[in-house]
Amino acid sequence: MPGTAVKPELSPAAVLFDLDGTLVDTAPDFIRCLNQLRQQQGLDSLPPERIRPSVSNGASAMVRIGFGLEPESPGFEDTLKAFLDLYEAGVGEETTLFDGIDTLLRSLESRSVPWGIVTNKPLRFAAPLLDALGLAERCAAAICPDHVSNSKPDPEGLFLACDQIGISPDTAVYIGDHVRDIEAGRKAGMKTIAVRYGYLEAPEAIDLWQADIIADTVSDLAKLLQ
Repeated sequence: MPGTAVKPELSPAAVLFDLDGTLVDTAPDFIRCLNQLRQQQGLDSLPPERIRPSVSNGASAMVRIGFGLEPESPGFEDTLKAFLDLYEAGVGEETTLFDGIDTLLRSLESRSVPWGIVTNKPLRFAAPLLDALGLAERCAAAICPDHVSNSKPDPEGLFLACDQIGISPDTAVYIGDHVRDIEAGRKAGMKTIAVRYGYLEAPEAIDLWQADIIADTVSDLAKLLQ
């Protein structure tokens, strides 16, 4: 199903974003670190297209793809720690905003529409990344798992972001590239936008997430938020 072509009624009091795969393209750093770890273990590099669709599933998914290890597998924890240490050492090294996102954010800022981030990325990685990209001082809220008792798909982080911004959740919109983002937004009573340009293992499944709107590209997203 294609993205929305007709602009719906959408005038949010604030716009909240997921981080990886929605605002920023972190895949190059995940790919670099995973292949570096494989090389350290005498394994060949995996092609980027094998890794990229699973980036939004986090570090555990990287260990699964790179080494065939599940959380209960022997060696999983040591491999996960090694991967995270590599990532932390070079967080933001190759990560960039998706093309068009900075213009979108500046448009929101010019209209005094606050925007924030609610991510499942731990603070130890998210904070230096936001600093490196110049987003830390611009966003009205940046919520990580460290700030809440329950991560997405629980809506706790979304509620906290709205509280920090000073708005009611039902006046906000939440944007993400994973079904847990849309589930969290719906539970919070927000309008939800699913982005098809993110890290999708099954791009066609996005039509089943029950998002209010689907945006195929950043350009589509910008038009929706104008």
